[in-house]
Amino acid sequence: MVTFSDMHPARPRRSVLCLPASNPRAIAKLTSLEADAVILDLEDAVAEDMKEEGRRNIRDYFSNRQDGDREVIVRINDAASPHYRADCELILEVRPDAVLLPKVRARDDILDMASYLAENDAPETLRIWAMMETPLAILNAGSIAEAGRTSGGRLDCLVVGLNDLRKDTGVLPDPARTYLIPYLMQVVLAGRAFGLTVIDSVSNEFRDLGPFEAECLQGRAMGFDGKMLIHPAQIAGANQHFRPSDREIAEAELIVAAFSQPGNEKSNAININGSMVERLHFEQALRLLARVRQINKGMKSE
Repeated sequence: MVTFSDMHPARPRRSVLCLPASNPRAIAKLTSLEADAVILDLEDAVAEDMKEEGRRNIRDYFSNRQDGDREVIVRINDAASPHYRADCELILEVRPDAVLLPKVRARDDILDMASYLAENDAPETLRIWAMMETPLAILNAGSIAEAGRTSGGRLDCLVVGLNDLRKDTGVLPDPARTYLIPYLMQVVLAGRAFGLTVIDSVSNEFRDLGPFEAECLQGRAMGFDGKMLIHPAQIAGANQHFRPSDREIAEAELIVAAFSQPGNEKSNAININGSMVERLHFEQALRLLARVRQINKGMKSE
């Protein structure tokens, strides 16, 4: 089984900003934004009569792309939509970093897209992201994550969609997300079991950032890698809260230094300032410091 320690993502994904593909003015501002990743959305954020214009805007963006190493993902319409075929053809044409599948329900949704990409000679670097926003997606989270990793390895990320889950389950709005926590943790477990990135759901609050930042703190505590965003005002908060803190970095550096001391290199557990620290903590510290280097590298290139 592939684990979190084996397959943690090469790129930070603290802030994943979703923009309507039908809004060229918003897309034009991407170069000035510090989001780690951007989703150009052809699905929920785009009206039915604007879908083709959205595809044209995406073509224009990729023909003049100027935002360097930032990940760019295109969210297509689901397989039952009349726009699905045109969206898939667009993916093959522009070759984004990933295609985001909405309304995922079962492993076959991932396998079908993986087969389509392989049959059409899409590069292996073109990944699949999955929106976990249906009750069946939560029930099938483990098999969805496993299928993505064992069938071509294209599945890279699970993104929670709580607005749709609330609608389909009847869970009432609650700032603490009390009754949604089991759904969120199910996605985290599935992602960690098979080495996938896990992205927390959007917060609908972008004028009052207090509730948004509370969700960031909660999502980080749950183990999410980052948060899906709906407004540029949310970028700075996500980047801050999903970055390891100075205290975490200092503790990780202390652990790595201690295990690097002569005689400790092969130890399974050592005493650090009166606390027993195991090798698994050393491995966690190495991953955390690698993540910090990835984030710092991205900040220097902006």
